[in-house]
Amino acid sequence: MKIAFKSRISRLIKDDRGQVLPMMAALLVATVATAALSIDLGRAYFGYRELLASTQAAAMAGASVLPNAGAVAAATSYSSLTGDNNALANMSNVSMVSGYPQVVCLKTLSNDGMSCVAPGNGNAVQVKQQMVVNLFFAPIFGKKTLTLTAMATAAMSGAITSPYNVAIVVDTTHSMNDTDSDSQCSTTRISCALAGVKILLQGLYPCSAQLATCGSATNNANVGSPGIFPGGANVPDSVDRVSLFAFPNVTMGTIADDWNCGSTSPTNEPYTFPSATATSYAPSGSSTPTYQIVAYSSDYRTSDTATSLNAVSDAAIAAGGKSGCNGMAAPGGEGTYYAGVIYAAQASLVAEQAANPGSKNVMIVVSDGDAGTTTSGAMPGASTTSGTYPSTKQQCAQAVTAAKAATTAGTRVITVAYGAESSGCGTDTSPAITPCQTMEDMASDSQDFYSDYTATGGDSSCISASQPTTSMNQIFADILTSFTKPRLIPNNTN
Repeated sequence: MKIAFKSRISRLIKDDRGQVLPMMAALLVATVATAALSIDLGRAYFGYRELLASTQAAAMAGASVLPNAGAVAAATSYSSLTGDNNALANMSNVSMVSGYPQVVCLKTLSNDGMSCVAPGNGNAVQVKQQMVVNLFFAPIFGKKTLTLTAMATAAMSGAITSPYNVAIVVDTTHSMNDTDSDSQCSTTRISCALAGVKILLQGLYPCSAQLATCGSATNNANVGSPGIFPGGANVPDSVDRVSLFAFPNVTMGTIADDWNCGSTSPTNEPYTFPSATATSYAPSGSSTPTYQIVAYSSDYRTSDTATSLNAVSDAAIAAGGKSGCNGMAAPGGEGTYYAGVIYAAQASLVAEQAANPGSKNVMIVVSDGDAGTTTSGAMPGASTTSGTYPSTKQQCAQAVTAAKAATTAGTRVITVAYGAESSGCGTDTSPAITPCQTMEDMASDSQDFYSDYTATGGDSSCISASQPTTSMNQIFADILTSFTKPRLIPNNTN
């Protein structure tokens, strides 16, 4: 019996059947734990991506408001907090980290020309949100929730948008020769205005930023007589194209005096009245009056990274961008009426956009806004009674109508009231309107109205609530900034 018992014990010891069961049990537990962890981590990762996306959207929304006030409110409205634009059913435990959203003034951006000006007083917006994720399986291991945090910083500008066709309309009436003794620009008004235009040309994109040089520029083909009206010069694969307009008219044969560095000024002519529905503007013939001084050009800089203007570019020289040359003159002589030049600029923009599909049109008008010429013979053929374009009556109202028509057609109209006086627009009696109100009403949007009200003789109450900058240079720097869109930047940007 002892032998038999020992034999059975020996067989049991040697028999390995069933020993896989403990191993399978251990593997099953590990597999379930891994699956559970994967599910929880997957949910957490998906939640973080959603949280980060809404945080970035909130930062971009806030940055789009700058330099105006309200950036914090705009950022908050696009957060994932309950009731906000990015609130989702599966993101119910979201909160804003204390102190955020916040408007910041980053030195790196300031060095790039994004000034921190009132009322926003910042050039970027930072947003930080956090979300508590309830875990399904981790509680087995003692972990019930996971807190996720996402942060995003957006600069107020810097992202390149579509190419622009820019028509810059500069008041060249005789009053622009007056000295502006304002401490921000103590020289003639025309010089101060052109200094702002140079700022714009130094920041636009003549060609792709990926090119080391824009290449050789060639004159446009559809031009008048060579040497009289070159029609602008463009580089291959141009991006932003700029044209300069002036009022009153000057003769085609003398517009070169605005960019040939000579000592004479163009010969002014009575005002002309381009059609309000024209789709092109191309005067020809040396004695023909024209509002356009330099046609659309992209040779104002030799590359996107060039820090100075191209000294052989007609557009750059006309803007005062060549040493020893004064740029555009202000011969005046016909009083102030600018509805016609607005229609001319808009017609040219329509044609330029048609030639460059996908581009956007912008018109910038710089003037004191006081239309009301009474000079004999300055407006031949205009009605003296109707007040409807073209007419010697309601001259400021006609300018507003012209600008609004451009806006309706898709052009962004930016106005810069330069030393607008407290009274004027004497031909506008029903209803009466001030020069400042004229310039403000012409702008496509409240954010498109700028005013240098500190200029000598300017109305101190002619203040842009949306764009309080007063320096002409800073005004054009802000306009340039508005051509770009907000962009996300690293959170550690100083």
